[in-house]
Amino acid sequence: MATKNTLLCGIDQAPLALRSMKTLRWGLVSNSVAMTVNGVPALPHLLGEGFRIRKLFSPEHGFSATGIDGATQPDQTDQQTGLPIISLYGGKLCPTERDLEDIDAILFDIPDVGCRFYTYLWTLTYVMEACAAFGKMLVVLDRPNPIGGDLNCAEGPMLDETHCSSFIGRWSIPIRHSCTLGELARYFAATRLPALHLEVVSVEGWEKRLSATSGSYSFRPTSPAITNAATALLYPGTGLLEGININEGRGTAHPFCCFGAPWINRHQLQEAFAELQVPGIATTPVSYTPRESRYAGQACEGLLLNVNDAEVFRPVAAAITIIRLLMELYPLWIAEAFYPTAANPSGTGHLDKLLGVPGAFARLMSKQTIATDVTDQWRDTIVFPANTTNT
Repeated sequence: MATKNTLLCGIDQAPLALRSMKTLRWGLVSNSVAMTVNGVPALPHLLGEGFRIRKLFSPEHGFSATGIDGATQPDQTDQQTGLPIISLYGGKLCPTERDLEDIDAILFDIPDVGCRFYTYLWTLTYVMEACAAFGKMLVVLDRPNPIGGDLNCAEGPMLDETHCSSFIGRWSIPIRHSCTLGELARYFAATRLPALHLEVVSVEGWEKRLSATSGSYSFRPTSPAITNAATALLYPGTGLLEGININEGRGTAHPFCCFGAPWINRHQLQEAFAELQVPGIATTPVSYTPRESRYAGQACEGLLLNVNDAEVFRPVAAAITIIRLLMELYPLWIAEAFYPTAANPSGTGHLDKLLGVPGAFARLMSKQTIATDVTDQWRDTIVFPANTTNT
């Protein structure tokens, strides 16, 4: 039980909540970022508590969480324990029957950032499907959503599954979903995978209206480019810039917190953006040269973003405003961009997949409505039903 002002994640409560199941043969889907409240990594913590971990599975960026964005991750062996690490971001995205034949159940513990196009969520869904197909129990060790759990802050558009389903958005949810992975697992189990035996060890001591940006709990980098809570809050918006020919801050000290291109005039852009009075954010004109990624080695100009009021800031709406402003100021320069990854080698249709709507670039250029305000629809849709167990 969490005491006042103490936040306990699923990993902290697992030894007690799952005390009768420790002797099962477990697989663990995790990475090095997953830690207890005291900073002990999930794997040694679980082994020390007597869990029989037999196999490890890793998401994008690998078990170390240091792999390059979008790059294939190989199978490996954990150097500390000798356990095999099966990559779920390499030759396959989903565990096979053979992968699961010598284990009884799966533990899933990966810190997330609350954004639809962050791939850890979709690794979870593939693990859910495999467990349902091969009769394995899945236990999600839940964690707070670092950008908050208030459904009033959810932002669309909802994903068009028919035209835009991919590994950065398989199923129809908002871009900023305001849920934990455990909550989404329960929702998906109820609506798509009723045969799955799912257990969720929930978070205790977390006020859903609070994000990690409030300082109410610590944030650990979830991947190489998401290094702090402020970046996580910007990411559901500035991540969309991957789909156009803009540098989104990769290759700088401020990934997803700044953006630019060689053909932007920073002072012109700053003046035009200030007139729009986008709530919750301040901007500073910047010039920089990315050391890698898009426009590597080229001088770029653009804006540095600073969220000054997280409660009113809406990252997706702000990013759509930025993209439309760039289209207005630089119509002859701005273009849709390819973004090759292991899950999408051609890199085509990336903006559609990110935004979740077909023909996204043309719709933005022609100023068609993009529905970001989906709070009522999402609140009415998302359910955490009782027929999946919240341990």
